[in-house]
Amino acid sequence: MFPNISDLTGNILRVTSHLQQKLGSFTGQPFQVIRLIPATGGGWWFNDPDGNYWRMYEYIAGSHCYDRLENPDRAFQAGFAFGTFQALTADMDTTSLVEILPGFHHVGKRLRQFREALRLDRVGRASQVAAEVLTIGLHAHEMQKITRLVEDGQIPLRVTHNDTKCNNVLFDEHDKAIAVIDLDTVMPGTTLCDFGDAIRTGASTATEDEADTSKIGIDLCLFEAYSKGYLQAARNILTQTEIDHLSFSARVMTYTIGLRFLTDYLDGDRYYKIADPDHNLQRARAQFKLLQSMEKQAAKMDAIIRKAAG
Repeated sequence: MFPNISDLTGNILRVTSHLQQKLGSFTGQPFQVIRLIPATGGGWWFNDPDGNYWRMYEYIAGSHCYDRLENPDRAFQAGFAFGTFQALTADMDTTSLVEILPGFHHVGKRLRQFREALRLDRVGRASQVAAEVLTIGLHAHEMQKITRLVEDGQIPLRVTHNDTKCNNVLFDEHDKAIAVIDLDTVMPGTTLCDFGDAIRTGASTATEDEADTSKIGIDLCLFEAYSKGYLQAARNILTQTEIDHLSFSARVMTYTIGLRFLTDYLDGDRYYKIADPDHNLQRARAQFKLLQSMEKQAAKMDAIIRKAAG
């Protein structure tokens, strides 16, 4: 997945160094920064004889993480953690970072990949996904809105995490968020993708691959709690255009990941690990059901953001 370990590590070192400097004058909730430990032979990693890369971070004592948000307090803390990360890196020069995964959240790129996979139909599955293909087509223009705003300069590029799952936040013994971890994908991007993916993974009523789509929907209580935490930390550095598109970003990221799951299904499951032949199709259908729920609750989600933003 990561062909350029040198640039990936360089990104991590620049971001963690910046965070450490900013925390010297930070007056918010106590926060810590993960730190890479240098290898004894020099550099920041060790290569074993099989070509594998190994590295170590300093352990943050007394910390733990969760796989799911589960309750509003935890959701608030996770939102606060990623909002704090965004606020502390707001003055970083994004040109100092390398785009480790080019076009990672670029909807237009993902649509092109999907259409090519559909055209080639390598494993003969296209006939099974007519409903999903229709869903993708109906939403294609709308879901590229954020990309267009970024390309037009109306939404700024920022330092972004790009893997804002709950289990990338460390909590202390009092269940207060104290650190953001897994910085392999830090690079220039839009904060909307970080926020949207956190909601997609954290505020759903079911898992990412739930087969019973009747169980899938947006949990507005978790959405509200995460939004409050995030905006409490990041409100002052966000533009109004960013704030206006926060709830919409959850729909964009849900659509995008569903699109990627379906593309991989049509491509013969070459990217995501699967448990059975229909796993990626099941994942895609789960995402599109979550998207449907978000669309039905869009007005309420927008109202929650307006209230949280003050």
